Amino acid sequence: MDDRTARNLLGSWLPESQSSQTRRSRQRWPFGLLVLLLAAALGWWLYQRSPQPTQTTRPPAPPTSVVAAAADKGDINITLNGLGTVTSLATVTIRTQISGYLTRVAFEEGQNVAQGDLLAEIDSRPYEAALQQMQGQLARDQALLEGAKVDLARYQRLATTNAIPQQQLDTQKALVKQYEGQVAADEGQVNTAKTNLAYTRITAPVSGRIGLRQVDPGNYVTPGDQNGLVVITQLKPISVIFTTPEDNLPTILARLRAGATLPVTAFDRSGTRQLAKGELKTIDNQVDTTTGTFKLRAQFPNDDEGLFPNQFVNVQLLVDTLQDTTVLPTAAIQRGSPGTFVYLVNPDNTVSVRVVSLGPTDGDRVAVKSGLAPGDKVVIDGADKLRDGARIAIRDPNNSGPTQPPATIGKGKGKGGKASSKDAP
Repeated sequence: MDDRTARNLLGSWLPESQSSQTRRSRQRWPFGLLVLLLAAALGWWLYQRSPQPTQTTRPPAPPTSVVAAAADKGDINITLNGLGTVTSLATVTIRTQISGYLTRVAFEEGQNVAQGDLLAEIDSRPYEAALQQMQGQLARDQALLEGAKVDLARYQRLATTNAIPQQQLDTQKALVKQYEGQVAADEGQVNTAKTNLAYTRITAPVSGRIGLRQVDPGNYVTPGDQNGLVVITQLKPISVIFTTPEDNLPTILARLRAGATLPVTAFDRSGTRQLAKGELKTIDNQVDTTTGTFKLRAQFPNDDEGLFPNQFVNVQLLVDTLQDTTVLPTAAIQRGSPGTFVYLVNPDNTVSVRVVSLGPTDGDRVAVKSGLAPGDKVVIDGADKLRDGARIAIRDPNNSGPTQPPATIGKGKGKGGKASSKDAP
């Protein structure tokens, strides 16, 4: 039985109303499909006719405001820094050399004294009496010596005629020798008494500043007193002892052997305020093996007394000077993957990375061994926002606004170093 026969049989079996609905559904299905196709075509047409959103273009980034400076040609000082201690060239504790009562103090605490100035006096009466006694004994023995010499001369004349025995002449010669020795001893005693009497006046052995008084007038003082009377510290000139690593020893020795005078500058503990200027006097004779350093002594006139004994100072030793070298501000130096570099300002107001080799630093300036020439402009402020090829607007450091307009967009980059922008930090 074919399909048509089956449908006829099925149609005869179904009710008449259901058969008619099935025929109507078959007739509406192509019409619905056509409507859907027309609606899809209309929607596509309307979509094509509607305006499409345009892709927005980001505006170019504004140029970075920077401060630039030109490399210059100048001198760079090669200096060594160290920590030092101010040391007096002479610190003297004044002690009495004789015993006695302190009758007078002729100084004031903190006073500056010169060598030979009177400091104190000790009761001199016992020593004046001792001197007088020694002088009397000397006069007596001198008289005895003169009498013995007269007798010796007479005995010598008599001995020529054999009027006296030879033994008596020899005894008289020995007596003269004895008196001569006694007179010499008396003269020594007199000199000792004079010296003791001079010691009753205590004078300053060196020029310097008086410290705090240790003994008051009226006390009995002796040479064995531990504290003495007072301490004098020499302030003019004064020295500073400082250390530096042993690696600097060959350079310093070479300069000293060449007869060079090495200037030394002393600063306060913060290293900002200059205290005094002097020169290197000498170096120690050995290296400290525990620290790998050696000591140096610098001397300062200290006319204004800016340095004080036992004061800690920062010392700067000028070893040599580089003449006519390329100099840059240290603010221009950057460090990153390419090493040490600067941002070179190109004529079209862009920057490029330029690797440089540095020499010694002198304050806020640094010597450039290679990579730059005098006159090259580099960025010294605002480099943290730059990359290789970035556009810049140079501004006056005293003014927040740029001093020249930025370069026109689309111009090529200026020639710079070989380091790429990836190498810049």
